[in-house]
Amino acid sequence: MRRITLWLLSTLAAVVLLFSYRTSLGAATPASGTAAATGTGGGTTSTTTTSGGGSTYQGSVASTRWGDVQVTITVADGKITAVSVPVYPNGNGKDRQINARALPVLTQETIDAQSARIDTVSGATVTSDGYIESLQAALDAAHLS
Repeated sequence: MRRITLWLLSTLAAVVLLFSYRTSLGAATPASGTAAATGTGGGTTSTTTTSGGGSTYQGSVASTRWGDVQVTITVADGKITAVSVPVYPNGNGKDRQINARALPVLTQETIDAQSARIDTVSGATVTSDGYIESLQAALDAAHLS
């Protein structure tokens, strides 16, 4: 009788825990300095001049397993002054959560390193690889290393 009671209580506790488990992390906000992707765009790079005295270079769209990534850099006096990521994987809550953490790290590393020789972000390796690929295309378009 004691075994049956113990088994029944443990089964009941397991069922309660199972139903109270949160399966969704909810909507996360996009990383600062980024915008949600509205489309994948083309795979070409382009140059436009901004009113702030710098030029903006758009990297090619890098296709990754989790979605496309595209980096845009602003260059003034031969230095990267700003980085944005207008296209990145954001199809679900997990993608948004990962990229809200990873993209600010990648953009800051880019500004600090002034090149595409940056570390990938742990837990966001696929996005990091796509980011670096697109960043290198933007640097090539800007004639930077």
